[in-house]
Amino acid sequence: MVGVLHERRGDLDAAAASLRAAIGINPQYTEARLALASVYEQRGEFDQCVELARTAPAPEATGGGLDPTTEAKLANLQAALGDAFREAGELADAVEAYRKALARRPQFHDVRYRLGIALRERGLADQAVRELERVLRANSNFTDARVQLGFTYYTLGRWSRAQALWEQCLEDDPDREDVRMYLRLGSQRTVAGAEHAPGRTESEAL
Repeated sequence: MVGVLHERRGDLDAAAASLRAAIGINPQYTEARLALASVYEQRGEFDQCVELARTAPAPEATGGGLDPTTEAKLANLQAALGDAFREAGELADAVEAYRKALARRPQFHDVRYRLGIALRERGLADQAVRELERVLRANSNFTDARVQLGFTYYTLGRWSRAQALWEQCLEDDPDREDVRMYLRLGSQRTVAGAEHAPGRTESEAL
């Protein structure tokens, strides 16, 4: 609590020292770890924040005794770490962090959505499809997941599937100009590919 009070007063050095002391006494003190991660983030100490998240106690390390609120906080911390890795271009680490978050809270579909995008950006489009489809099975109204699934199919060359998904998105939300753009670009690319490949059947062109 002394560390938290120091943080609220803006004394981040004193806050970090107190919170590290608390963790030294009890390495399983999850709330202290979360508070220290916040201090590190405010001080721009990314490496320390990463290490703290990586060494956070897993449920089995505490006999499965973490309460749901703490589990959710840890999942969000690991998801935030995944976001930071992805922004830095460290996609393998981002995927690992997202998976750790989902191991704690598989029902966090927004995290699974971000995992799907990271997998596609890493060149693992087939895995991305599986994750995004799982999101949509859990929440069919997650329009952004449908958009990204369509884009992932598009990168795999499966234009008809991408088109069907994007058209469904427009039925749900006619104001999605980004989806209209994807449809236009996809159609133009498909037509251009067919024109430059004489003798190909329509199915081969798609």
